[in-house]
Amino acid sequence: METVKMPVPDKVVIPMKQHMGRECTPTVKLTDLVKVGQIIGDTDAFIGAPIHSSVSGKVTKIDEIIGTDGNPIKAVEITTDKLQEIDESVKVPEVTDLQSFAAAIRASGLVGLGGAGFPTHVKLMPKNLDEVTTLLVNGAECEPYITADNRAMLEDTDDIVEGIKLVKKYMNLSTVIIGIEDNKPQAIAKLQAAVADIEGASVKALKAQYPQGGEKVLIYECTGKIVPEGKLPSDVGCVVMNVSSIAFVAKYMRTGMPLITKRLTVDGDAIAEPKNVEVAIGTSFSDVIDFCGGFKTEPKKIIMGGPMMGFAVPTINYPVLKNNNAILAFSAAKTAEAEKPETPCIRCARCVNACPFSLMPAAIEKAYKAGNVDALKALKVNLCMECGCCAYVCPAKRNLVSVNRLAKKMIVERSK
Repeated sequence: METVKMPVPDKVVIPMKQHMGRECTPTVKLTDLVKVGQIIGDTDAFIGAPIHSSVSGKVTKIDEIIGTDGNPIKAVEITTDKLQEIDESVKVPEVTDLQSFAAAIRASGLVGLGGAGFPTHVKLMPKNLDEVTTLLVNGAECEPYITADNRAMLEDTDDIVEGIKLVKKYMNLSTVIIGIEDNKPQAIAKLQAAVADIEGASVKALKAQYPQGGEKVLIYECTGKIVPEGKLPSDVGCVVMNVSSIAFVAKYMRTGMPLITKRLTVDGDAIAEPKNVEVAIGTSFSDVIDFCGGFKTEPKKIIMGGPMMGFAVPTINYPVLKNNNAILAFSAAKTAEAEKPETPCIRCARCVNACPFSLMPAAIEKAYKAGNVDALKALKVNLCMECGCCAYVCPAKRNLVSVNRLAKKMIVERSK
């Protein structure tokens, strides 16, 4: 499905936390007039990124909404004037070295567009820069339904190539590997031809198997290296970026326009006209779904992201975020199997066999319920990337992913 650009909505609601790290503080006030690309929220935290207005119009509300982690976050509502006037601050950045390159990327508001939302400028400035040699470009997109990154590879090929050249140049990298699942032959062929003249660059066809797009899984499949518990990709000489993130780097360096739109897949058996759409960040799910023909059947669950790692949103008016790569709407018939009640664990070990890191979810669940932090550490629960494989294969329908998430939180809280 080729990408279609959605018209500017009547209003947007832009949350002040769309990234890992600290929430931004609004830099605008009620009734302020804002323009496209203007900063409306920022933080002085290193792990954080500024938030920009995706529209021109008037600030009509500054309130709290519930974030994807269940905590309240501030959000700025802007009623649009449909003029899309560009702010005077939007200028092509001046870049001469890695430091100014990373500063420009921070100013752009770029975070990982594959879903994690990690501020990109932090990745570009690792403490062991001299030991980082390899750029891994993540084109796996292994969750069902989602095709937004595949469209990026087919439609934004030149920007992906230019983004690779920029990151390779300023980080002084020798190797580039683009990992793409082998069920995307067009993208593989197009990018193989496109990077043929880049020294040290190649495309690796990966087995089409979930969770191939997980950062640590991608690193292992492309390089054979294992990222130890508590370590970062840079500790094994790698920096990992999503294909859409790489493409945005080139666009920003060419235009100076910060991150204000997002390509996402709208799909699921309840959606009348599934599409890949480019929308203004802050657009409500309801407006996006209306643009896709509305619902053809009553939705039981609406998910931000993929069916394995996405989050069920509390309201159809939830806003599109920077790291939002899909909106999926499913009928009661589609969700019935997943919503069956839990039954006792039968010790079948399917969860262990399904885990990409061979963790023991049933044992982790037992340790969590006992409040045994030492056991949770010994069972390496912090390695869990919450891919959902364990819960998906569990015949007893145990909420194993949720338990793993709570177990990691328990370790952090006890360590305080």
